[in-house]
Amino acid sequence: MTEYLSLDAARALARSVLLQAGASGDAADATAAALVAADADGIASHGLSRLPAYADQIRSGKVNGQAVPALEWTSVSTLRVDARHGLAFPAVAAGLAAAVARTRESGIVAVAVHASHHAGAMGYHAEKLAEQGLACLAFTNSPHAIAPWGGRTGVFGTNPIAFATPRAGAAPLVIDASLSKVARGKIMVAAQRGTEIPDDWALDPDGRPTSDPKAALAGTMLPIGDAKGAALVLMVEILAAGLTGGRFGFEAGSFFTADGAPPAIGHLFLVMDPVRLGGADYLERLETLIGAILGQEGTRLPGERRLKARATAAEEGIPVPVELLEDLQRRSAA
Repeated sequence: MTEYLSLDAARALARSVLLQAGASGDAADATAAALVAADADGIASHGLSRLPAYADQIRSGKVNGQAVPALEWTSVSTLRVDARHGLAFPAVAAGLAAAVARTRESGIVAVAVHASHHAGAMGYHAEKLAEQGLACLAFTNSPHAIAPWGGRTGVFGTNPIAFATPRAGAAPLVIDASLSKVARGKIMVAAQRGTEIPDDWALDPDGRPTSDPKAALAGTMLPIGDAKGAALVLMVEILAAGLTGGRFGFEAGSFFTADGAPPAIGHLFLVMDPVRLGGADYLERLETLIGAILGQEGTRLPGERRLKARATAAEEGIPVPVELLEDLQRRSAA
């Protein structure tokens, strides 16, 4: 069973849970906004379902709920952000906010975030820049979940990538994809709800296909595109962790348990001024491409379902499983 919460009520509940756990006001605000936005977009795996784990990790000290991100410009167009083992959202927000003005001057800025945590749906961050007229390519790694092709032990995370660009007279185009066949959070949600998963999503600890989400969480995820997908996962691991100073997936602590070392993963954002790179007619040219796509019957742009879900959520609220809602309400009142 589920109940519906308005977006304002969901944000207030999430904020209260985080504050009760020991997060700062800024961290609670940034995190609550991002999680509820994910639920509104129909991405429950990155929404309020994450809150119990976040709160438990703050309480245990695995995540520093009071962390204040440290920003360091290492060149005119490279910015390092130390998340200081805190929640990812305030660190990412601080880094990207600082990058906006510099990108308008230099044309492109790389923002490298390290000692960080789960950054949610990466398209959420990229879209905020596209709303300001900038393009963004975003990478993150995560704790080990995918084995090297041919192997059985997880080395890499699911390593999502995202891209967003402004459009002329329309909402930004946002592309957001995990490099596993599905986001690991979907398997986590299935485990929470006691439902099976398709047996081509993951392998159990013995390397066999499984429909049991708990066995899948104990095993490894399958990459998109088989061997080629595994190569892309490796590429993102290097971009997101190697080039930022974050921990590699096999070194990172879990996102889901309160014990152990902090995840301390990395995120890399390439923030671009599309006019400086592509010329004054960039937006017009982009619409030419989009027109060629949509001119074919049966096509659609990435993100259309997300935007429809967002509009529905603004009117009707977001669905929250009763068991999760009751858990969050207890945590909020603690």
